[in-house]
Amino acid sequence: MSGVKVLVAGASIAGPALAHWLRRRGAEVTVVERAPELRPGGQAVDARGVAKDVIARMGLDAAVRAACTDTAGAHTVDADGQVLETFRADDDGGDGFIADIEILRGDLSRVLYEDTRDGVEYLFGDRIAELAQDTGGVDVVFAGGDRRRFDLVVGADGLHSSLRSMVFGPHEQFLRHLGHVLAFYSVPNEFGLDRWLLEYQESGRTALLRPIQDATRAMAMFYFAAPDFDVDYRDVAAQKVLLRERMAGLGWRTPEILAHLDDTPDFYLDQVAQVVMDRWSNGRVGLLGDAAFSSSPMSGQGTGLALVGAYLLAGDLAEAGWDADAGFARYEARMRSFVEANQEIGRLNARSRDVPGPDAEPGPDFASEEFMELVGRAINGVELPDYAEVEDSGPSAKP
Repeated sequence: MSGVKVLVAGASIAGPALAHWLRRRGAEVTVVERAPELRPGGQAVDARGVAKDVIARMGLDAAVRAACTDTAGAHTVDADGQVLETFRADDDGGDGFIADIEILRGDLSRVLYEDTRDGVEYLFGDRIAELAQDTGGVDVVFAGGDRRRFDLVVGADGLHSSLRSMVFGPHEQFLRHLGHVLAFYSVPNEFGLDRWLLEYQESGRTALLRPIQDATRAMAMFYFAAPDFDVDYRDVAAQKVLLRERMAGLGWRTPEILAHLDDTPDFYLDQVAQVVMDRWSNGRVGLLGDAAFSSSPMSGQGTGLALVGAYLLAGDLAEAGWDADAGFARYEARMRSFVEANQEIGRLNARSRDVPGPDAEPGPDFASEEFMELVGRAINGVELPDYAEVEDSGPSAKP
């Protein structure tokens, strides 16, 4: 064991994934999460290409696949429900529009938590209130009153990262709004969904219904154009008012979906945004996942970036002897072009949903050779080194 103590903020996907790899590299890991417990549900997330390799190296392929949505594919439909186009989950070797590893965010979070809970300290219902670092470590004051010292701190606390704003600056410096808003929530499956996602688009607005493991429920999703976005991401009542306003008059089964808006237990709405930073570390504090490099839901690769980033960050820190400057620098060097490719895909997909004006540029050509090369870099454009492991490093260590 190295004895290095690492604090990770955030227990969704990036945080527990990093905890897994830090333990296997010999660190003592604490994960702090402001929510009182794991948050269930959420949108479906995907793993493609090199991210699937990371899951396999974690020894979690079977557990993740057992929790998948088992979506067969997607149909785009017209207002009458007639199928216009079909995408299958086995297209492109399972790395297509609908990936063969597709899982609700909350279900993947649960798999990662169950994998690490016996070898990692989890602090739910708490958060970092104050932080001060020096050449030897980081002093942390938790909102609950506890004071502790760590060797390294990593923020994996999402798009609106509190740690990022505390150490690197206000959100406005790093968030890049892509001109759209995403909302989703679960509804009763009264729509006859059977393993197929349905998508309807009209004038810059999109409504989707997707199956989940619980066949009695479905996940509803909406996208709509919003050049400006000033609704607080924590103000649920205002968000529901906004969604009803923007979806008014949308065809297909939109009125039936909106009828469940006040009854759903898991409503979410936020801007479609990316995080763009020159550096993902400051001294002994680093960032991972959406906190560092959100590519937005439009990329379909946020989970892949989190999983791959967790593998590389833990490995590069350990390989550097837990030297913060060297370890964070190696991680950033390996990840930067991979992140940029995925962010470019997110921007292109967002642009394709814009309502074209008279002077608008032509939309992206998703069939072009240039775009397919970009997709290849976004799915497999990073190398996974074979880092040395620490033997007997705790319950989360797997062969």
